[in-house]
Amino acid sequence: MTSVLIAQIVLTLAVFTALLMSAAVMVYAERKLAAAFQQRYGPYLVGPKGLMQPFADVLKLLFKEELRPKGADGLLFAIAPMIAATAAFAAFAVVPFGGETTLFGLLPEPIKLQVADVNVAILVVFAIASMSVYGIVLAGWSSNSKYSLLGALRSASQMISYELSYGLALAAVLVVAGDLSITRIVEGQAGTWLGLLPRWFVFVQPVGFLVYMIAGVAETNRAPFDFPEAEQELVAGYHTEYSSMSFAMFFLAEYINMVTVSAVATDLFLGGWQGPWLPAGLGWIWFLAKMSVLLFIYIWARWTLPRYRYDQLMQFGWKILLPVAVLNLLATAAGVIYFGR
Repeated sequence: MTSVLIAQIVLTLAVFTALLMSAAVMVYAERKLAAAFQQRYGPYLVGPKGLMQPFADVLKLLFKEELRPKGADGLLFAIAPMIAATAAFAAFAVVPFGGETTLFGLLPEPIKLQVADVNVAILVVFAIASMSVYGIVLAGWSSNSKYSLLGALRSASQMISYELSYGLALAAVLVVAGDLSITRIVEGQAGTWLGLLPRWFVFVQPVGFLVYMIAGVAETNRAPFDFPEAEQELVAGYHTEYSSMSFAMFFLAEYINMVTVSAVATDLFLGGWQGPWLPAGLGWIWFLAKMSVLLFIYIWARWTLPRYRYDQLMQFGWKILLPVAVLNLLATAAGVIYFGR
C-alpha cells in the first residue's frame, strides 16, 4: 500500500508538472505554426530553433514589476488569476490518460493513470470548467478599467451561451455510453466494427463531436471566438491591467483549458488510449497523439479563421449551435431507445 500511495503522489506531481510544461510547449508550437502559416521563421534565436524562447518568456514575467491600477480592488484583483489557474488544474484531475499500469513491474499492483478516479467524472469536469468564468469576471470588475470590464462581461455571456451546447454534446455521449465515468466510457470504445473501423464514439456522434469542439473553442476564449480579449477592440480584454506572474497565470489557465478540452474529447469521442500495435501499458502514447491532433486544430483555426462580430457570435450560439445540439441529443436518445446501445 505504501508503494502504491507513493506512486499515486508521484503521478499527481508528474501530471501537475506536465500541465505546466504543456503551456510552454503550446506557446512554442503556436509560434512556430503561426510562422509557418505566414511564411516566416518564428522564434529562432533563444536556444536551438528557438526552443528556449518559452522559458525566456517565463523569466521575463518573473522579473517584471507587478502593477495594479490605483482604483482597483486589491484583494479581488490578486485572487482572480488564482481562481482561473486553480480551476484549470482541477478540471484535468479527473481525466484519465491511460489504462492501468505497474510502471514496468515497479509496483506490486497496478495504478490508474489518473489523478482521481470519480464515478461522475464528466459532471466534475463540467462543473469545475464552469468555475473559471468567475476568475475572468472578477479580474475585469476589480481592475476598475472599462476595457477589462467589457472583456469580462463578454466572457460571461459567451460562456453561458456556449456552455449549453457544450453540456448537450456531452449528454449525447453519456446517452450512448450509459455511464458517467470517463474510464468506463473509454473502455466501451475498445475493439472494432467489422474488424476495421474503431468503435470510437466520433463515428456514432459526429454531430456531437463537432458541437463539442466548437463550444470548447468558445469556452476557452480562442479565435474565432476570442471576444473577451479582442486586441483590436479591448487592448487585452479582462487581463488588460495585469502584468508579471498574474498575467502569466491567465495565460497558463487558457492553455491548460485547451489541453483539458482536447483530452476530454479524446476520451469521449476518439477512444482515449485505445489503439493498435502498442501494449496496454503504453496506451498513453495514443492518447497524447490524438490530443496533439486536436490541439493542432485549435492553433490552425486561430491563424486561419477571421473573428466573428459579437452579434454573429451570439446568434450562432443560440440560433444554430444550440438547436443542433438539442436535435442531436433527441435523435441520439431515440436511436438508443429503438436500437439499443
